[in-house]
Amino acid sequence: MSVKEPVAGFAVAVVREDGKWRCSALDAGALTGLDAAITELAKLRSTGAVFGLLAVDDEFFVIVRPSPRGPSLLLSDAAAALDYDIAADVLDVLRVDPPDEEDDSIWPEGDLDILADLGLPGPELEVIAGEVDLYPDEQLQMIAQRCGFGGEFTALLDEI
Repeated sequence: MSVKEPVAGFAVAVVREDGKWRCSALDAGALTGLDAAITELAKLRSTGAVFGLLAVDDEFFVIVRPSPRGPSLLLSDAAAALDYDIAADVLDVLRVDPPDEEDDSIWPEGDLDILADLGLPGPELEVIAGEVDLYPDEQLQMIAQRCGFGGEFTALLDEI
């Protein structure tokens, strides 16, 4: 039995309830597999929006938004599925084949309108995901600012 290396990065749960945003850290295990992230988010009960922002190893980010119909997902770089289990899990759920190893293009895969109801339309999210000069934490900070919880997100990142 092999021991898996921990994945670097962070996982944040974002909840909007009664017009207020709340950000909290998820267990580091949420970075190792999509099921772990979904399980962590499912523990958060809310009448408002609940979603997870995962920055993995300074390489890519994942947005996970659970719903009774199954999770809505966005992977910022489909090619990450070649090297990271959680990215491969996202493509599996989306029923999308990973790109060829020779393809060095970066493109998002999943629901670009995942946060449209919170003020971030799909085309803007696509632009943020395509910013190859930014690290995932910087991209997620842009997302947080655009949706209106930038202060809460930054405060949490300063703590973790």
